[in-house]
Amino acid sequence: MRRRELLAGIGSLGIVGGASAVAIGGVPSFGSTEDADPVEPQTVETIAAPGSEAGEVRVPASDQPTFIDFFATWCPPCSKQMPDLIEAHERVGDDVLFMSVTNENVGGSVTKEEVVDWWEEHDGNWTLGIDPIRDLSAQYSIEGLPYAVAIDADGRVQWTDKGRKSADEFVDGIERAIEN
Repeated sequence: MRRRELLAGIGSLGIVGGASAVAIGGVPSFGSTEDADPVEPQTVETIAAPGSEAGEVRVPASDQPTFIDFFATWCPPCSKQMPDLIEAHERVGDDVLFMSVTNENVGGSVTKEEVVDWWEEHDGNWTLGIDPIRDLSAQYSIEGLPYAVAIDADGRVQWTDKGRKSADEFVDGIERAIEN
């Protein structure tokens, strides 16, 4: 009798855990994302830095695929992957809105000048955005840093991944967005 109760308890935990995961993250998608709903566009503040002008940009872009690298100036893996981002940008940068976004509290724990200094030190040369209240990060369910997202021209997420990536991995993810 205890064996049945134990198995029933374990089964119940699996059901409750699975239901919680669906409630929090939605129903998982497997395979193609062509049927995925487009994400809601947001306006992201950009700052003046090499390759970037101060102003705003619509994310995702309305007329081309978008690639977003989420980073922080305090993140060692973010610093170490900059050469791979530079190479990926050189390979596909003209085909997409290629941008890096920090979700640090710019204006609070870090200044725009400190972000620009980090950017220059690591040879960034594309659009640089800030997400100090983390609206964009929340929309893409950022799970740690660094984190990358590739979105097709219709606004559907085609690829996401966390952790340090190679230039080839970035390009493969971006090409998924370009091809759809």
